[in-house]
Amino acid sequence: MSLSERVKTSLGGVELRSPIVLAAGTAGVIDEMADVLDLSMIGAITTKSITLQPREGNDWWRILDLPGAAGMINAIGLANPGLDAFLEHACPNAAGRRGIGALPCAVIASVAGFSVDEYVKVAANIDAYSASHGGCFPLIELNVSCPNVRSGVEFGHSAGLIRELLEAVRPVVRTARLIVKLGPMTPDLPGVALAAAYAGADVLNLGNTIPAMSIDVEQRRPRIANTTGGMSGPALHPVMLKHVYETRRRLSEARPIPILATGGVLQWEDAAAYILAGASAVGVGTGLFVDPRSPITIARGLDRWIARQGRADLSALIGDLLPPLTPGRA
Repeated sequence: MSLSERVKTSLGGVELRSPIVLAAGTAGVIDEMADVLDLSMIGAITTKSITLQPREGNDWWRILDLPGAAGMINAIGLANPGLDAFLEHACPNAAGRRGIGALPCAVIASVAGFSVDEYVKVAANIDAYSASHGGCFPLIELNVSCPNVRSGVEFGHSAGLIRELLEAVRPVVRTARLIVKLGPMTPDLPGVALAAAYAGADVLNLGNTIPAMSIDVEQRRPRIANTTGGMSGPALHPVMLKHVYETRRRLSEARPIPILATGGVLQWEDAAAYILAGASAVGVGTGLFVDPRSPITIARGLDRWIARQGRADLSALIGDLLPPLTPGRA
């Protein structure tokens, strides 16, 4: 069963077949999910966050289930092959996977760094590769909110830092659209988001994990080797829903740009809530660990929901949240 035209959406002018995006760090380096998921049924894949130098990441254990289906804690530590290996070995899979042509969905290149210069070098090289290979990375995402790297700088922490970063990165990204990924722990997230929009961001990704911890009380030790990690999953959804709603309102009043909402999406109702709060697309991360094919189920559920709402397409429901009912109001 294919998806109807109703679920098409766009991020920064990049058309997506579906509003469902596979989140960074949850779908392999680029195309590994193609082995278990029909990529023509999703909107985009986000690559691992790529740094200038290769990183092994944190020690094991670095992923932990939480009780009560609340989600999981992870402290991966930005493990990735590094820029050079990414360009040589992984990027060809975006431009033309395994000799059978380009991927049937958009690919978002995620970039991380520990200085402005590192972000600039990685983003510039990926954009240049994309420009010479048919625009295989139409979107580049700046991960500025990773909570699981001890020596990392969270450039998304303040409006001043995000402006400084974008003033350097925006001029070297000449063909791709820029996504800025902000986390729920960002002070004044709507204000920082607005600063990013004015500084050149084309799309905002809200959000990332929340710092968390788990302890084995019998062993009297942390369950994660890094001691703390980032919590994701269903428990994060209502937190990010509020951030998406408030940020959308702030942007609409000043500088509207699309929002990609990420956090706790396991079923179509979670995605629909983000859309009503103001998101143009929805990221799935932890849900892939629960069911790798969940993005298709979610997209189909959204397709039927749009039809039931009597709308021609998804865009008519973005931010279309009604006020709460009050006593005496039918």
